[in-house]
Amino acid sequence: MPKMKAVQCVEKQLILSKVAVPDPAPGEARVHVHLAGICNTDLEILKGYAGFTGTLGHEFVGTVDKVNGADPGWVGQRVVGEINIGCHAPDCTWCNKGLARHCPNRQVLGIHSKDGTMAEYLTLPTRNLLSVPDHVSDNNAVLVEPLAAGFEILEQVHLQPTTNVAILGDGKLGLLINRALRTGTSTLTHIGKHREKLDLAAGSGIQTLLLDDLKDEQFDVIVDATGSVTGFETAIRHVKPRGTLVLKTTVSRSGPMDMTPVVVNEITVLGSRCGRFEPALRALSKGLDVTPLIEKCFPLEQAEEAFKLASTPGSLKVLLKMPGSPAD
Repeated sequence: MPKMKAVQCVEKQLILSKVAVPDPAPGEARVHVHLAGICNTDLEILKGYAGFTGTLGHEFVGTVDKVNGADPGWVGQRVVGEINIGCHAPDCTWCNKGLARHCPNRQVLGIHSKDGTMAEYLTLPTRNLLSVPDHVSDNNAVLVEPLAAGFEILEQVHLQPTTNVAILGDGKLGLLINRALRTGTSTLTHIGKHREKLDLAAGSGIQTLLLDDLKDEQFDVIVDATGSVTGFETAIRHVKPRGTLVLKTTVSRSGPMDMTPVVVNEITVLGSRCGRFEPALRALSKGLDVTPLIEKCFPLEQAEEAFKLASTPGSLKVLLKMPGSPAD
């Protein structure tokens, strides 16, 4: 049986393994991965988040090389893929509503019960795949998944052009959320700890603010993308009464939270996770460029070095390039 290289989490350790090349199950495609992104969730998995063991990663772009019982027209197409794999049982309320990402029996690529993207090949149901337009580069396409998480906020919260919105956190996810939200409001403030990263968040009509300079400002909507257990407390202090706090942070540990302001100020707290890929892919197709957020691309064999850089405070997006993948 042919073997491939894969970056795996085994007992909270990062391991470069040799594993069998997967065969697609009925209804699945096999994808030769070009690039995979390292996400903060991957770093948290290595600390114990989600209790996952197996091949890491859920951000990718690649080319379909085989299908099983599905449309053969997928073969040769460059694709990205939705990471949540619903059960699609006839009686599944969530899958039938198009919300497989909330199916109670779902698998999640590289996070729950499904080997992920940091390997030479992966498998996904063809229903999860989306074709990448020829003019969208691999370096842009590989970031569709986290960009879609930003566009998910626009699906959950109705923003008017005058809605006063803030993003708290200038990390990788925060900067991608910035790219999404600027399409939905003209009143956006990005708050973070690093001036050089906030410069990447700047744009027409967008205010940037160092956290140390944040005083008594309050916002209609604030998005916590800090990746910190203290982000909630900071965010809650700066939401107007009857405002909305959107939580994007997932961490492997928790801390005490004072929920009193939520009740007293009648604040809506909204969890926000994965988003549909179509809005993000459409934005990239129309010229949105997220490549300035990429710090470095490593060959798969240097995964340990890549993870070390990705876990360094202040780092931007780090990618892994698979053996035999085309140059971007």
